Amino acid sequence: MSDAAVPVAIVGAGACGLVAALTLADAGIECVLLERDALPSGSSALSSGFIPACGTRWQKAIGVEDSAERFASDILRKNHHGADEAVVNAACAAIGPALEWLADRHGIQFHVLEGFLYPGHSVARMHAVPEKTGAGLMGRLLAAVQRAGVPLLTEARAAELHATPGKRVTAVRIARPDGSYEDICCYAVLLACNGFGGNRDMVRRYLPEIAEAEYAGHAGNQGDAMRWGATLGARLADMSAYQGHGAWAVPHGKLVTWALMTEGGIQVNALGVRFANEHQGYSEASQHVLAQQARFAWCVYDERLHRLGLTFPDYAELDAAGALRRAASVEELARIIRVPQQALARTLEETRAMQRGARADAFGRDFTAKPTLQAPWYAIKVTAALFHTQGGLEIDDRARVLDASGKPLPNLLAGGGAARGLSGAHVWGYLSGNGLLSAVALGRIAAQTLVADHQPLEERDDFARRPE
Repeated sequence: MSDAAVPVAIVGAGACGLVAALTLADAGIECVLLERDALPSGSSALSSGFIPACGTRWQKAIGVEDSAERFASDILRKNHHGADEAVVNAACAAIGPALEWLADRHGIQFHVLEGFLYPGHSVARMHAVPEKTGAGLMGRLLAAVQRAGVPLLTEARAAELHATPGKRVTAVRIARPDGSYEDICCYAVLLACNGFGGNRDMVRRYLPEIAEAEYAGHAGNQGDAMRWGATLGARLADMSAYQGHGAWAVPHGKLVTWALMTEGGIQVNALGVRFANEHQGYSEASQHVLAQQARFAWCVYDERLHRLGLTFPDYAELDAAGALRRAASVEELARIIRVPQQALARTLEETRAMQRGARADAFGRDFTAKPTLQAPWYAIKVTAALFHTQGGLEIDDRARVLDASGKPLPNLLAGGGAARGLSGAHVWGYLSGNGLLSAVALGRIAAQTLVADHQPLEERDDFARRPE
């Protein structure tokens, strides 16, 4: 076993950890990124890569007026004010400046997705890198970290936190693939690893309603941050919250953009009928899909929406893989997807009538201003999936982990999936993009907290060189 010493150890090289590392590097504070995989990926790379942000220059360039207050209101309305309002406000205030800083200082350019709104957002605020994928976002962040010269230790699985009786973390013990261990001594630790979606026992305990769904996250999300925090007396919150998705293509295992639904498409079950309001959001849609026969549904839409879908890389890949079903008539579509013809015809005609009349349906979906669906028809088979968990270590608005009494632990911070999210305690509280919002914003906030509190190591009398 060997030792190393560094002011800040960051556990996890996803979006949260990379943003934090760049912030610290800009401030001249040494840190090290500890990543369990050979190549950093995790939930950030598996996501759509879309980051909701407010008041940015990219929004202003297309005439979108937005503010942190408006964004926070949208988030809190979605979760019925179940999230920590101070943390929500801090994240919304931080995210716009964070993206502009990434562009100006580190050359990561963004643009706003136009032409549709994700459920719950009052204005267009989804920002994406040119690739429009999570992998593209991660690639650009990693390149920036490499240019900044931040040390990144891969295949370095954080196995344990060493702490004093006063709950000050003094080192992170990492495990190597060959079975050896190293201790990274540090003044502060940022837990930027993700949640517990890959831990089936924890999912069954905290999220029984989604436990039998497909898991679309990273297998390494084992709840380590929660375990380490609990050992130090940290408080956990909103452990029943998660981001689900009601359009996970089967058997291909790839996300189908929910823009198809928000812009007029519908979901039908094996009986050829609709079963929910597709405008409520893709997260809660997971529960509606799981409730259907054999736990699957069909997304049904038309040529206009197909062309919209092709602007999203995941959808284009599904098209190339032959996942889509095409039909010139309702009769042909019913035969291809094996649902009752009369039921499907009635469903589509009812939907078209509501679109023509611009009125709401029995599920409360408002079809105002949506073009009428028309042949040729498209369909893709989907199931529900768990993407990532939203509960975690309770933090304050400076990303400091709180103990059971609500006081910050001495030098432990958390962000991204390790921290309590912005969605409250329920699946329906998730607003599109909350995951990457908390990753990027809290990574930035946590690092700014460390910068504000920083003292050079040689001036500190509480820096442990080696855990006992």
